[in-house]
Amino acid sequence: MKMKIYTKTGDDGTTALFDGTRVDKNNPRVDTYGDIDELNAMLGIVVSGTADPEFTQLIRQIQRDLFALGAQLANPSHKKLKAKADFSEDKITSLEKAIDKCDAEFGPIKTFMLPGGSPTAARFEFARTLCRRAERRVVSLSKNVEIKPDILIYLNRLSDLLFMLARVANKREGIQDIPWDG
Repeated sequence: MKMKIYTKTGDDGTTALFDGTRVDKNNPRVDTYGDIDELNAMLGIVVSGTADPEFTQLIRQIQRDLFALGAQLANPSHKKLKAKADFSEDKITSLEKAIDKCDAEFGPIKTFMLPGGSPTAARFEFARTLCRRAERRVVSLSKNVEIKPDILIYLNRLSDLLFMLARVANKREGIQDIPWDG
């Protein structure tokens, strides 16, 4: 039996969380994993605009991680999720390794950088701002519900990585970073 894409269960402005609980679509938990979804969609735009296989491979893994992170946020009862939705410290470690690899291409940062340069760098920077917003939303949610600390750490590292990937994109495309000289 083929499942229809529309269920009509959300027509009243509610949605189901992972455990089946129905909440309003503007519930803080839904807003939070909605921001993660928006970040994930932006990363799809980043990948669609680059021919760099290294970027593509890294971003696709991050997108998988963000799906797992969203599943964690949509799970108010901490009901056991499928293994592919597990979220562990190794995901943070892989981001740190990617940051270190990017950082090895540059000397120390001596000033703030304006977002932009190449189109790829600009898209990475926009993804970074969405990541920061999602991080703020998770912090807000964590004041009222239990959130695994790895989720916040992951988002913090991811925003750092996205900044570094913007710099790498500019360098690979022969475009100078734009220093803020204000």
